[in-house]
Amino acid sequence: MTLNQKLQSALNNQVTAELEAALIYLQLSYIVDDLGLTGMRDWLRIQSNEELTHAQLFADHLSARNVTPTIQAIAAPAQPERTAVAVFEAALAHEEKISDLIRNLAAIVDEVRDYDARPLIDSFLAEQIEEVSTVREILDRIRIVGSDGSGLLRIDAELGTRVNTD
Repeated sequence: MTLNQKLQSALNNQVTAELEAALIYLQLSYIVDDLGLTGMRDWLRIQSNEELTHAQLFADHLSARNVTPTIQAIAAPAQPERTAVAVFEAALAHEEKISDLIRNLAAIVDEVRDYDARPLIDSFLAEQIEEVSTVREILDRIRIVGSDGSGLLRIDAELGTRVNTD
């Protein structure tokens, strides 16, 4: 089945958005690393790698549909304030942005009746619920401990136990 031009464009945009997300997470990992929060650094780096995998899944779908994926311009990530709260606020804002893009993709898939793309999009709709929830939970916990260094270090240690599953 020929890929509708509107959907093709949106999928290419998603490849770029996922690559941008990888860079954002990588930049955020540098900030918490400078703060000595190596567990958060490792968690964010795994998240960065996961976003690269997401970009590849969208690119693979385009390729399978006889469309060459096209990466668009990506701006340098913004620099949030150098605190764990600010880092995870930035992560949450970006996950919410990605969720909006995925929902838009779902609407386009429905509009153009591209049932071949539906399984890919559905998997990402479910994934984004988990992504937003996880980052929000981390952020809430960081806000709860506030300036309590031992609490922040405990969260950091827990996040450092994340295993890369890709």
